[in-house]
Amino acid sequence: MSRVAVLSRTKINSNVFGVLENYLALTKPRLVSLVLLSTTAGFYLAHPIGIHSFSFVLTLIATSLVAGGSMALNQFLECEIDSKMIRTQNRPLPAERLEPKEALWFGSLTSLFGFLIFVFLVNLPSALLAFLTWASYLFLYTPLKSKTSLSTIVGAIPGAMPPMIGWVGARGNVDFQAFLLFMIIFFWQMPHFLAIAWMYRADYERAGQPILSVIDREGKFVARQMIVNMCALMPVSLLPTMFGLTGTVYFFGAFGLGIGFAAAIIFAAANLDFRARYVFRVSILYLAALFILMVIDKI
Repeated sequence: MSRVAVLSRTKINSNVFGVLENYLALTKPRLVSLVLLSTTAGFYLAHPIGIHSFSFVLTLIATSLVAGGSMALNQFLECEIDSKMIRTQNRPLPAERLEPKEALWFGSLTSLFGFLIFVFLVNLPSALLAFLTWASYLFLYTPLKSKTSLSTIVGAIPGAMPPMIGWVGARGNVDFQAFLLFMIIFFWQMPHFLAIAWMYRADYERAGQPILSVIDREGKFVARQMIVNMCALMPVSLLPTMFGLTGTVYFFGAFGLGIGFAAAIIFAAANLDFRARYVFRVSILYLAALFILMVIDKI
């Protein structure tokens, strides 16, 4: 094989991998991994033995497709906004590595395949929950971000649905225990997102997003909201044990994690400019550890 042929093939392979990498970036893999973690916890808590079943695998595949598809469609809808923010300017669409129509088709087809798996291979209730999550994220939360600071609360609803989807994927129905998992993530999201919003408030202001960190320039109300939601999260995170979903290992572990998370928020509240990133990192560790504890407690 000639040197020219080798170089040509190398260039083609490089281009192919580059395109695939851009499509993967549309799905926001790190965020989807958190979605799958909470979905796994919901499925396992609903049916511990079922985690070894093919139904569990199908639930995760369907969830990843719907979640990844919604992320791609979100970037399609927010392409213009992303181009104005330093944090998002290098995403595939604003950086013009992909065309908007490519993101639209990719996101739509990926979501569709996920829904089809839910409907025909998992169960209809989980498909309905997945669709409600997808629709509320794209057609309620996404447009509201440009209109009101209350969009954070609206966005916390689809963000808290994955463990319920996992639960319903295992049992085929929603009950109060599944709602407990929803409430945990709902209240967790507030300090998590407010930390992100404060870290990138200049970006959000540049893009014309009226979120709380843009309105509250001193950060006093932002800090207060972090603390208030943490105060709600603490008792809610202990409810799974109260209602027989988890045992004492989870209860005391969740209590300790809650104290640590609360301490991090109080510490950061005194100086959000320098400590908001600290809350963001601790929040991810907290949620991951909490759901891992739930699973361990069931073993």
